[in-house]
Amino acid sequence: MKFAQFTIQGLLVSVALIASGAALAHGDHADGHEAGVEVAIGAAIGQPGVAAQVGRSIHIEMTDNMRFTPAYIEVKRGETVRFVIKNTGQVPHELVLGVDKDLQQHKAQMLMSPGMVHEEPGKLSLQPGKQGEVVWQFSKEGVVNFACLVPGHYEAGMKGSIQVSSK
Repeated sequence: MKFAQFTIQGLLVSVALIASGAALAHGDHADGHEAGVEVAIGAAIGQPGVAAQVGRSIHIEMTDNMRFTPAYIEVKRGETVRFVIKNTGQVPHELVLGVDKDLQQHKAQMLMSPGMVHEEPGKLSLQPGKQGEVVWQFSKEGVVNFACLVPGHYEAGMKGSIQVSSK
């Protein structure tokens, strides 16, 4: 009986340690972000898309000349798009969707923590030569910006825009 009690207590402690380790592992980027802020940002530009609802794929290249190709994209309100993003450069780059105000705030956070790695919807960090995807549904008309917020990259011109028009 005492062995079973010890095992259960040990199991609970192990679960707590694993959970805290997972939280720390995710802390590469989550530090300084509140869940409500991330939800508000997403609501302003749309929401993560469902892969089964993708209407088209758009390929975006990130290069060391600090450019996205293409840097201007047009989509329709309600459209779900798969962005296939490739870092063809020799240094890490990222693509972050957002409105200008939110990108500027995030850029300031990146200056304080330049090693951030993004794993949230609407954000993608890529090492040189790597490729990844962002699936996004654009639910509101207007302009959605995207940028590389690695320190110095945005200032060098690594940004673009997506025009979301009515159906």
